[in-house]
Amino acid sequence: AGMLRVRQLVPLMSRALSSSAGTYRAVLCEKLSPPPPFTKDSFAVKSLPSLKPGKGEVLIDVKAAAVNFPDILIVQGKYQFKPDPPFSPGSEIAGVVLECGEGVQGVSPNDKVLGSIPWGGYAE
Repeated sequence: AGMLRVRQLVPLMSRALSSSAGTYRAVLCEKLSPPPPFTKDSFAVKSLPSLKPGKGEVLIDVKAAAVNFPDILIVQGKYQFKPDPPFSPGSEIAGVVLECGEGVQGVSPNDKVLGSIPWGGYAE
């Protein structure tokens, strides 16, 4: 399997990553949350329309996503990256490449990959 470069993932940072059935589910932070403990109202699981990778983008079926301290800060609006809600947190992912956009080299569909992205990993 080829190594996935971070620059290939960065264009997906403000978009949740997709699965293949016309929609995908993502954990969304719809409004910035107070410090932990978070409540059931802090996040929502929503179905969203599937995405197609654009030029230089890679579409990944996320199989695992880590929960890290920066993710906790991002959902509070206290990290250097401050996405506008709604957004899907999650900065470390592992999964399988579903599709590659135009110009992507070094990775192909069905490759197992891992990556670090600013946000967007808590999605199928």
